[in-house]
Amino acid sequence: MSELDQARDEIVEFQKKLGTMREEIGKVIVGQRAVVDGVLTCLLAGSHALLEGVPGLGKTMLVRTLAQTLGLEFSRIQFTPDLMPADVIGTVVLDEGEQGGKVFEFRKGPIFSNLVLADEINRATPKTQSALLEAMQEQRVTVGRTTHRLEAPYFVLATQNPLEMEGTYPLPEAQLDRFFFKLEVPFPTREELHAIVDRTTSDQHAEARTVASRAEILALQALVRRVPVARHVQDYAIRVLEATHPGRDEATPLVKRYVRTGASPRGVQAMLLAAKINALFAGRFAASIDDVKVSAPPALRHRLLMSFEGEAEGIRPDTIIAEILSTLAPAKG
Repeated sequence: MSELDQARDEIVEFQKKLGTMREEIGKVIVGQRAVVDGVLTCLLAGSHALLEGVPGLGKTMLVRTLAQTLGLEFSRIQFTPDLMPADVIGTVVLDEGEQGGKVFEFRKGPIFSNLVLADEINRATPKTQSALLEAMQEQRVTVGRTTHRLEAPYFVLATQNPLEMEGTYPLPEAQLDRFFFKLEVPFPTREELHAIVDRTTSDQHAEARTVASRAEILALQALVRRVPVARHVQDYAIRVLEATHPGRDEATPLVKRYVRTGASPRGVQAMLLAAKINALFAGRFAASIDDVKVSAPPALRHRLLMSFEGEAEGIRPDTIIAEILSTLAPAKG
């Protein structure tokens, strides 16, 4: 079998598996196709997702359904102002040993799971939010002098309420940067609300089946890494990133006026990995500039730090990103 034939077979298998996942998630989650695909993109990239929306839009239900569909070990952390880092990571306790003496034993916290739901993460203090940093970046947790590895696949899906809501804290910039995508959960349409009401106020009880294994997820993640990206496509993504920095030549008027700090290099990594996954979603084994444009808003919106003027005037990062994508001409490949 040639490499081309093998790639075609892998794409067909990828789309088949993706379709099955979408179908099972759709049994429980009404609509929200873009959000579901965004969460699956983060999982396939081996990274993490941040969901923002007002309470009651099904963010928590989506994570539970994803864990059920993928057959992953699942844990949920409800973030509150009094939550401590040890409540997330775990703690060392003095216990009685098998020989009768006293020994120190590490009791793992809920962070030790394949899929971790950090619910309403911005209701906890920055100190507790930062307890996730090492786990999200390096898939390990250090307690004292001991390092504990986290089993792959490892996926943190955090939900947060809009910052203008009472009792919320902004996430530290370093932690925001660890999220692959920031996904905005929209309010349902009228037809979707009808479907939600039908499912939740009757004797219907939809439940998702497990349709993937841990090994299959790791195989899909490996496939994503093998999708090629042409040099001119990679160059375009880098130029998009550079355009988010006010001091760069590529910066647009809105960037120069309203942005304090542009996206980090993790932003271009996220754009290109997401572009590869978007290409596979469409049945292609090569990422294009259009794939980069699709991935740019969720990959960059949480990585742009607005200036005081931008905050005061309510300028949204998506507006900045849209101007960059509309004015930045791709180089010829």
